[in-house]
Amino acid sequence: MFTAFSLCALYATAQSPDSAQAPLTFDYANPKQYVIGDITVSGVKYYTAEQILSLTNLSAGDTITVPGEELAKAARKLWGIRYFSDISITATKVVDNKIYLDIFLAERPRVSLWKFSGVKKGAQEDLTTRLGLRRGSEYSEYVINTAIASIKKYFAEKGYLNAEVNVLQTNDTVVNNAVQVTFDIDRKKKVLIKEITFEGNKELSRGKLSRAMKKTKANTLWNLFSSKKFNEEEFENDKQNIITKYNERGYRDARIVSDSIYVINEKRIGVKLVVDEGIPYYFRNISWVGNSKLSTQALSDILGIKKGDIYDNVLMNTMLGGVDDKKLTISTWYNDNGYLFFNATPIETNVVGDSIDVEIRMQEGDQARWNRIIINGNTKTNERVIRRELWTKPGYLYSRASGWERSLRELATNGNFDPERLLSPDGSGFRITPNPQDGTVDMTYNLTEKANDQLELSGGWGGNTFVGTVGVRFMNFSLRRLFDKRAWRPVPSGDAQTLALRFQMQGDYYQAFSFNFVEPWLGGKKRNSLSLTAYFTRETNASYYTFQTIDKWMNTFGLSVGMGRFLKWPDNYFQLYNEINFQRYDLHEWPASYYGFSNGTSHNANWRIMLSRNSTDQPFYPRRGSDFSIGLQITPPYSLFRPSTTDYEAMEAADRYKWIEFHKWTFKGALFTQIIGDLVVVSRVQFGYLGYFNKRLGYSPFEGFVLGGDGMAGFNRYGQENIALRGYANSSITPLVDGAYAGHVYDKFTLELRHPIIMEQQASIYACLFLEGGNAWSDIARFNPFAIKRAAGLGVKIMLPIVGILGIDWGYGFDTVKDYPNANGGNFAFTFGMQF
Repeated sequence: MFTAFSLCALYATAQSPDSAQAPLTFDYANPKQYVIGDITVSGVKYYTAEQILSLTNLSAGDTITVPGEELAKAARKLWGIRYFSDISITATKVVDNKIYLDIFLAERPRVSLWKFSGVKKGAQEDLTTRLGLRRGSEYSEYVINTAIASIKKYFAEKGYLNAEVNVLQTNDTVVNNAVQVTFDIDRKKKVLIKEITFEGNKELSRGKLSRAMKKTKANTLWNLFSSKKFNEEEFENDKQNIITKYNERGYRDARIVSDSIYVINEKRIGVKLVVDEGIPYYFRNISWVGNSKLSTQALSDILGIKKGDIYDNVLMNTMLGGVDDKKLTISTWYNDNGYLFFNATPIETNVVGDSIDVEIRMQEGDQARWNRIIINGNTKTNERVIRRELWTKPGYLYSRASGWERSLRELATNGNFDPERLLSPDGSGFRITPNPQDGTVDMTYNLTEKANDQLELSGGWGGNTFVGTVGVRFMNFSLRRLFDKRAWRPVPSGDAQTLALRFQMQGDYYQAFSFNFVEPWLGGKKRNSLSLTAYFTRETNASYYTFQTIDKWMNTFGLSVGMGRFLKWPDNYFQLYNEINFQRYDLHEWPASYYGFSNGTSHNANWRIMLSRNSTDQPFYPRRGSDFSIGLQITPPYSLFRPSTTDYEAMEAADRYKWIEFHKWTFKGALFTQIIGDLVVVSRVQFGYLGYFNKRLGYSPFEGFVLGGDGMAGFNRYGQENIALRGYANSSITPLVDGAYAGHVYDKFTLELRHPIIMEQQASIYACLFLEGGNAWSDIARFNPFAIKRAAGLGVKIMLPIVGILGIDWGYGFDTVKDYPNANGGNFAFTFGMQF
């Protein structure tokens, strides 16, 4: 198939005007110079003569030597592009001193179809993309051998180290000079690592060295959830990880003498590593050169390395040029103060025995400032809305923590962009471009808009009544564009405002309507938020399954106006929120077990203030940061303005609670700690206390805490705060006084271990294991923070853009509950929305 080529024909045919056709001989011993009269190209189909001649650098009028290097060089260039199986350059005639040439090319066959056999469709698609084979490309040994190597590498990465590839070639009966190529693949059996052995290790045990290898794992019980396949690239990285582990122990000269792979059976291999540990070294004298912004003592304090410490060059390099989430590094200090072009280079100046002197040479440079801030990908959100969230503004001093890292955090928690893409470790969500020539830096944010509007639509007929819910929540609404006809697609959007409308009914038993609007940047210049809420609910004694006269009901109407303001002290993660609330409760023959009285109208006018600090990196699956809040909700102390002789016992309940009074204190805290990879531990604590102003009047019948279960009542029942405690029945841990709920103080503790399953824009899912405990008391005097009801279990949380957050948990309650003997044990909890 593949033939050799002739660089230049020794014999050619020549035709002169006055002679018959005769052979023409060129003498290698006596080369002569000729002028090219003309060049023709023959034998080609897919290339023009001009394309071929441009590759040879030959043209009419050139002077060449025959035989000579010019023709040989031209032929080598044509051969080098590997498109031809035969190349010959011949002289067709010589007239006087002019030579006429013909370049004959035999084109390689073209591949009209590439196919794969022996593997599934998914693997075929992956290989097609990976190999980049195109119809109409040339068929050559080089192309085939390269493809075979890539196929074997693809399956080796998946653990099939013994894969075989046969190439089947058939002539295409339709296309001239074309072939169809099939790669027949036999993966063989997957090969896993059965054992990893070490030789020469004394300081570090086999277990420690094995754990240092992140991707190369033996088939052992403690590696149950790790991949045991052998990947050559990862193996090279893991060998460096072993050296790094030794360097951390001071073994500066440690090296891997040899490594080998041996076959145990057709499905198992072994890996052997021979190491030379060397001796441990220690720091002696550390000196600094070139520092002017920080004193030598300040630098030494941040570095944290003293004379006599183990020579851990990994730690030293991290403290000089890296980032540590748990402590300040020298690089972090300089970067956070604008010194983007800072560099610290440690130089070993002297090695005496096992002690090393190090001189750290500092190049501080000038402070950098932000220049161009580029935003890509905002197809829906207005650019001004994005820019107001940024802490990187042109002319501002460059900073890592309070600059681009803070900006990424604000965009990730904004709710309108995909946080996984934005915070991706591969850096695809942003790009930093330093400009050393003018001391500036450009920043590019590559955003991916997220579908976060939510639609709730459900309905059905059951128990002789209609049950349904209609609700919409627009998370990127624009009130400013309300009267712009072009903006209704389907609603005005782009200003990051929230508009929510919801109607729910369960026949005559329950109806509810609610409205909510939030403007996160009131006025557009400062982070002052405005929230407006209005709602109405009606609950009756109508039954799902029997027709019944409605003679008992409770109507609730409420309004609230809130203002939030971000603070600069103690730091700029703090927010102060103030809210004015008004609620009216109308009860008619309503069971007294709910609120302690059955008939009357109560009013609740209160002021709520909350101080919070939220530094989490994203809302749905935070990996780091914390979320703390402390709040107070308080009404006017009406009873203080009444005569001290007022007999509350003699008053009707409707009169006693016409204007309810209370002060309500809450504290909530959550800490998110990233353990390994995406594995996160979440620690939560909650506390709430409902107090009174007048002991003779006692506690308010409204605003108490109802603890237990999923924390949801199936519908919004205002006048009480539902707190989830998995592993127990709904409301079961709430104490009863005279048959009514009396949860006036509660605490709750949660420890969760989370790991993501899917983190995509279309759906995000994580699983968790949890330990949880809590309790509620009727009076602060009975409060005992350690007398809690304990539970453990597991669960899954799902984030669907159009629906919101769904959760299902199974918990087992370990402790019995006094008023609900069957409340503990195994219980499922279904939740909607993000609960604290």
